[in-house]
Amino acid sequence: MSQPTPAAAEPAKRPTAGRGRNLELSEELKAYKGVWVFIEHDRSHVHSVSWELVGEARKLADQLGCPVSAVLLGGPDESLEKFAAEAFTFGADQAYIMQDPVLKGYRNEPFTKGMTDLVNKYKPEILLLGATSMGRDLAGSVATTLLTGLTADCTELRIDPVSKALAATRPTFGGSLYCTIMTLAYRPQMATVRPRVMEMPRADASRSGAITYDTLGMVETQIVTKLLDFIADAHSNKINLPYADVIVSGGKGMKNPENFKLVFELARVLGGEVGATRPCVQAGWVEADRQVGQTGKTVRPKLYIAAGISGAVQHRVGCEAADVIVAINTDANAPIFDFAHYGIVGNAMQVLPALTQGFASHLALRTRQAA
Repeated sequence: MSQPTPAAAEPAKRPTAGRGRNLELSEELKAYKGVWVFIEHDRSHVHSVSWELVGEARKLADQLGCPVSAVLLGGPDESLEKFAAEAFTFGADQAYIMQDPVLKGYRNEPFTKGMTDLVNKYKPEILLLGATSMGRDLAGSVATTLLTGLTADCTELRIDPVSKALAATRPTFGGSLYCTIMTLAYRPQMATVRPRVMEMPRADASRSGAITYDTLGMVETQIVTKLLDFIADAHSNKINLPYADVIVSGGKGMKNPENFKLVFELARVLGGEVGATRPCVQAGWVEADRQVGQTGKTVRPKLYIAAGISGAVQHRVGCEAADVIVAINTDANAPIFDFAHYGIVGNAMQVLPALTQGFASHLALRTRQAA
């Protein structure tokens, strides 16, 4: 990963006062207002996590009484105005657009300079990015350059009623606890959120906003990295767990890979995807792309069936936003029953085949009736 040179981005001065829990901001930091969202786009497509964050930013901004701004960086031939218009429909009030030939295709140095220049000039109070490959790379670099705090992989964002600071909650200690972090004496307050953690906002086509254009002032010879070509991942569309409507997941309670096939059979009948816990992935029963949880995928399906999963917090953070969670476990005191909507206390190796047969018969009957 290339790092921005001192010439690429000049960090703003950060006051040292206000350490500990001193809630009084300096006059310099009081000038920071507004909630910003970095709009991640690639190949003429905006990553949906950006719209999810715009919706979340709207909630935060309403509590603070400030505007929501979308930040778009890209090449001269990219449809940034179109993306800005879409951001307005999801809750943004304004957009900052920076277009330059060196911003075509993501590279750390020019994007870091562009973002830090905009922050230093317009002074946002909060800056949110998606916890994607691009967002994580950019967020760390921007926070380091600006000498401010960054909370990664958040599961909840809210405004603290006392300090009016961003209270960002994330799992910690291997996922065994939740930790809420506040950046009290530095601005902007930065956080990244994984896709599907926040709810997708409803679009309002009647909304519009103002666009501010800015320039980068950087030439190609100043950038260490070069973008030579883009090669799509041939396997990227085979497993798309975060956007599945139905997911059947298995845990170590399935005992062995032969039993785990029962999870695949039920998912096939329901037309859904297969998920798994970390121990199942580590044992080689399924691919890593099927892992649900803190170190895996965050999902928000309409139906989530968890078989042989205890429901520890590491897994809970990845699936608790599902519309309906059905848990199957032999232990009536398993943590998963604390947040599941429906629970079946029983042996998954017996329950799963019964569900598969029942659903198959029901769907076959509906097909005959429709015919």
